Amino acid sequence: MSGDIEQTLRGPQAYKITRKAIDLMERHNIWPTPLNYELWSHFVADPDGPLAKELTRLISTGEPMTETVSEELAAAYLAKARLNEQIRDAGDQLTKELAAVAKAIQTAQKSTAAYGQTLNSASEGLGAATDAAAIKKMVETLTTATERVQKQNHSLEQRLSDSTTEVARLREHLEQVRRDATTDGLTNLANRKAFDDELARACADADEQGGALTLAVLDIDHFKSFNDTWGHQTGDQVIRFVASVIGRIGATPRFAARYGGEEFAMIFPGEDAALVETCLEEIRDEVASRMLKRRSTNEDLGTVTISAGLAQRKPGETGTCTMERADAALYISKRAGRNRVTNGEKVTSVAA
Repeated sequence: MSGDIEQTLRGPQAYKITRKAIDLMERHNIWPTPLNYELWSHFVADPDGPLAKELTRLISTGEPMTETVSEELAAAYLAKARLNEQIRDAGDQLTKELAAVAKAIQTAQKSTAAYGQTLNSASEGLGAATDAAAIKKMVETLTTATERVQKQNHSLEQRLSDSTTEVARLREHLEQVRRDATTDGLTNLANRKAFDDELARACADADEQGGALTLAVLDIDHFKSFNDTWGHQTGDQVIRFVASVIGRIGATPRFAARYGGEEFAMIFPGEDAALVETCLEEIRDEVASRMLKRRSTNEDLGTVTISAGLAQRKPGETGTCTMERADAALYISKRAGRNRVTNGEKVTSVAA
């Protein structure tokens, strides 16, 4: 379906779709940014698709279409389509490259076979040759054939070298596409899809190796009121600041992601709940200790705080279950006054 939509947006109907998308954005007071235009063009092109249903739901609930919301929608509904398209293009290029190499090898094989026949003929001719003129002619024939094969082999070597370079370029391009498709555009942390994939791998590794695995969920306190007071651009600035702290402390072998909106998630392979609790306290302290300023006006924004919850995975437990327990611990932090870390393994209602 995504391929059909992309084809429609490049065809004659695109003009009609464009006008309708702009009309819809204006009707719902949505700024015509390039990202919003792409989202609403897909809405018009595929009105029954999952993206259209989600946009309809957001509009019906009155939720504002902020830059953050648009980026989350793009990450959830457009990234896969973009990735598939990039992979198809790279696959087509690779197919052409391999076909060219196969043709070059086939030509070289024919040239080598012909050279072998020439050598056989020369061997038979030398046995029957009786004068210098005949021998000289055979030597000239062999020299010409040898030069032809050498030239063909050089051409093949160059073609293989060029192909190796092109395949390396395609591999690098696909790796960049993969990174783009799994990275949150606002924070440069991993996005929700990348987190889910990494969590599945971490659970499999923990089952195989028998090591500890702890998950954490972190959330910026009172973020909605902060957004309402200072605006969404400043809100995005706060999200980036918190993400920078989480990303630095959550660097490899840990794994940090923007889970959605002002919420983050972290994976701690090989670390138990006590160690992770200490780590989250470090993040919480650093975030709360920083006095923020509005970048555009240099106004004091005060401080922001985060709440966090964590849970250590039980043997054989699904990543989803562990995340639910970490999320429950987060809400205990919220209900207890925020700006705190709750270790779910110390709370019987969460560990149950």
